Amino acid sequence: MATLTGNIRKRLLTPDFSEVTFARRGFTARDPQAQARLEHTGRQFLTGFEHAMTSGDMAELSALLDTVERRFRGFAYEGAAMALAITDAMTPWRRHRVRAFVDGPAGAHIYMAHVGIGWAMARLPKRLWPAIVLQDPLLRWLALDGYGFHLAYFSTREYVHERKAPAVVPPWPDPSGYAARAVDQGIGRALWFVCGADVERVASMIGTFAPQRRADLWGGTGLAATYAGGVGGGAGAVGLEALVKLAGDHRGDLAQGSAFAAKARLLPGLVVDDTTEAVRVICGCTVDEAARLTDTALDDLPPDGPLPAFEVWRQRIQAAVRGG
Repeated sequence: MATLTGNIRKRLLTPDFSEVTFARRGFTARDPQAQARLEHTGRQFLTGFEHAMTSGDMAELSALLDTVERRFRGFAYEGAAMALAITDAMTPWRRHRVRAFVDGPAGAHIYMAHVGIGWAMARLPKRLWPAIVLQDPLLRWLALDGYGFHLAYFSTREYVHERKAPAVVPPWPDPSGYAARAVDQGIGRALWFVCGADVERVASMIGTFAPQRRADLWGGTGLAATYAGGVGGGAGAVGLEALVKLAGDHRGDLAQGSAFAAKARLLPGLVVDDTTEAVRVICGCTVDEAARLTDTALDDLPPDGPLPAFEVWRQRIQAAVRGG
């Protein structure tokens, strides 16, 4: 049951649903169906945010989130993680809700929860980041993916059309400067929304970025094309095949993102037809097989070195998909 405090938080902090419309964001789509799908995805994210703001405990929150349609449920969990991270930051005497969420109902949505924390990072002062970012040495990089998505989604002119390079210092050691690359992975994921799931527009947009940034942008695109789905124009497999062709030398990066999405949907049991089709076309295998690749790539993963273990993990997945 919603509490008085929760209702106040909801009124003060929850963005209006109009914030995720293409008209408000300045996005365009050639296909009205793709636009409607992506806008609905944003609304389900905000639905999860609202549920987290108003729920009295984790059991109630979990029950509410699980009423969201399976196709969009992961986005609701992502929005809930953002909300919990923000409320933790605003109530320093109770900084435990987002951790309890990940350790409890969001355990099967752990990828999406970390990405949602990245959305909170984008809305909070940097001095509060250490209190909300989970300390998993591998998955914490996904918070920067969420941060990058937020940059591209809400500051599209600067970070997409003007291709501003992200400058971020994470609240953990980053001697290799990898943070900017993790942020670019989130920007690449946002391009799927910015370009209305139009594969030609996505590829063209990535081509305007500096060459050294394109691999990470393609990785993010592969994740979005598989997890969010809805390739524009009702093209289905044909559109996905075109996406693979357009990725060119970055097909491995595209497939790595797709494999991540396969694992993120398989773990909580949210695989839908779009997932199966995207993984088949992009990775050349089943969802189970792609998810297994992500698990196998974790075997004997070295500690952070010249590159974080997270990037070594990604490179292993790319090599496995290519058969190398």
